[in-house]
Amino acid sequence: MASSMIPFNHFPNAQANFRLPLIANENAYLGDIYSSDNNDSDKPISCGFYRLEKGTPLVYEYKYHEMKIILEGEFEISDETGQKVKAGPGDVFYFPKGSKITFTTASYGLAFYTGQRKEGVA
Repeated sequence: MASSMIPFNHFPNAQANFRLPLIANENAYLGDIYSSDNNDSDKPISCGFYRLEKGTPLVYEYKYHEMKIILEGEFEISDETGQKVKAGPGDVFYFPKGSKITFTTASYGLAFYTGQRKEGVA
C-alpha cells in the first residue's frame, strides 16, 4: 500500500517580510500569502495580511466566511447592525458571509486573516 506524503508550507518571518499590495483607497492593503486552491478546489481557504492606515474608511461586504486576528495597531470595526468595537492586538473576529463591515483606524492596524475563498477573490 503506497502512501502519499504531503509536505507543509513555511513562510519565514512573513509578518515582517511580505509586501502588501494596495487594494482600495489610498490606505488599504491586502495580500494572500497562501491558498489551498490547488489542493481543495471545492472548499478552498486563503490566508494573508490586511493593513489599514489612517485615512479613508474601508467598507467591505464579505462574499465568504472569514476569521481575522489583530496583530498590531488598532482598528475600529463596525457592521450594519450597529455593533462597533475598538480592536487591538490579540482580538479575533469572525465575519460571516454577507456581513458588511467598516474598518477605520486613527493610525494603522495590521491583521492576519483566513477566508473561505479562492486566492485573489477578496
